[in-house]
Amino acid sequence: MREIEREQRVVSRIYARLDELRARVRHRLAEVRRAGRHGGSAQARTERDTFATHYEDELARLENVETRLVFGRLDLRDDSRLYIGRLGLSSKSHRPLLIDWRAPQARAFYQATALHPGEVVRRRHLTTHDREVIAVDDDLLNAEAASDAMSNSLTGEGALFAALGAAREGRMSDIVATIQAEQDAIIRDDLQGILVVQGGPGTGKTAVALHRAAYLLYAHRERLERSGVLLVGPTGMFLEYIDQVLPSLGETNVVSLTIGTLLPGVVARHHDRADVADVKGSLAMVDVVERAVKGLVRIPESDQVLTIEGVEVTLPASEVLAAAQRAQRSGKPHNEARVDFVLPLLEFLVRGYALARQLDPDDDFALLYEDVRQAREVKRALNLAWMPATAETLLKRLYATRPILRQYSPGLDDRQRQLLFRPADAPFTIEDIPILDELAEALGGLDQVERSRERAQRAREFAQEVDFAARTIEGQHVGGGMVSPEMLAARFTTSTPRSTLAERAAQDRQWSYGHIVVDEAQELSPMAWRALLRRCPSR
Repeated sequence: MREIEREQRVVSRIYARLDELRARVRHRLAEVRRAGRHGGSAQARTERDTFATHYEDELARLENVETRLVFGRLDLRDDSRLYIGRLGLSSKSHRPLLIDWRAPQARAFYQATALHPGEVVRRRHLTTHDREVIAVDDDLLNAEAASDAMSNSLTGEGALFAALGAAREGRMSDIVATIQAEQDAIIRDDLQGILVVQGGPGTGKTAVALHRAAYLLYAHRERLERSGVLLVGPTGMFLEYIDQVLPSLGETNVVSLTIGTLLPGVVARHHDRADVADVKGSLAMVDVVERAVKGLVRIPESDQVLTIEGVEVTLPASEVLAAAQRAQRSGKPHNEARVDFVLPLLEFLVRGYALARQLDPDDDFALLYEDVRQAREVKRALNLAWMPATAETLLKRLYATRPILRQYSPGLDDRQRQLLFRPADAPFTIEDIPILDELAEALGGLDQVERSRERAQRAREFAQEVDFAARTIEGQHVGGGMVSPEMLAARFTTSTPRSTLAERAAQDRQWSYGHIVVDEAQELSPMAWRALLRRCPSR
């Protein structure tokens, strides 16, 4: 009981320091928010946003460690003590109060054993409920170095092991400590390469995976802070567990998904039957995807006569073929390469249209271009030759149309094709997500042309603004006053709401993660692994 009271006083002091830091961060965040996002120079606004972001992140970090803030203590040979917990805390005088469990100094808490104690004499485990210490349990790792006072204050199994003495050489306590050391070695393994953790049910694989994600973000902060860690689990219930556990480990920047939620905008909740899943998960589907995307390019067999504003213009099949070959050589995804296919054909049609109307295409190009681009027959001809598509519509069409499925799956037999066949309105399954991801990678975005046009228009407008501002700063007056650099910055700077890394990653299919952790990895199909490797270029 006396040991619990002693530890309670220490734990209370640590919680008091945590409360102080929380109050200080809240106060600073409130001050930044009161200053507002507007007013002052662009640099001042940027600094305020940066400080607000820092204080928000720091407050979240401090708020998420309320439970089991302190869980361990190390007594070392030099009579010093280290308390181990969810994060690192120091006193006002910068004296360490609590060591972050991921820090190098805390490694001995997990790796020291009775056979190899290092500098550790005693390891103490603290059990808390809310902020109250309810139990302590000791591991005496070096009986020879233990003082009489320490031996007399041992509690729990530590007292038993000490009584067993040298005859046992501490080997009974070594069992638990050895397991902890092996787990810690996995958690702190190098960032590079592939690490496989195997073990039977209940051996702590998932706990180790979560601790590893938190440790990597701590130890490799600069590398992973902007890219993050993706943690893939088998079920939605698993994700809920992750969302509860990871903040208590001091990390909130882990993106947790299932294969069913991997693709932004598509959520699949149900699995296929095992025989269907085997077909969809096989690498044969890669060839099906490639053929289906290539099938969206259809070169006409003969020349086409198109009507544009009542004028007939011929589009030779040879021009269509040449444009398609150039676009395919670009190596871009299908929808993005469509820009390279369409633009030269529009220019060709503009010149033919200008010739038919006896106009100079160079003088009236913009007007003629809009006539050609908006012409119904031109749109139809170009779309039929290079059909734009989304992953969802193409996969539904592939599954629902037997002739198309047969055409694009020569590597499958009739039984496998029958397993894939289904109505176009059937919902996507979890096994469809990797195939959709493969299609999305091959297709690219549908709105690339429109985005390019918008970027060009914004660039023109920005150039006009910069030209206006430059002339103004040189000495021209607007509204009776000189435009200052601060006013110019305000004119060109817009503020956008800050989103978290997890939110940004969830909205971006092409997000590249610095590291991926997979729970129940044996459940993933080859197609699912392709989808994950696509998201981790470093492998």
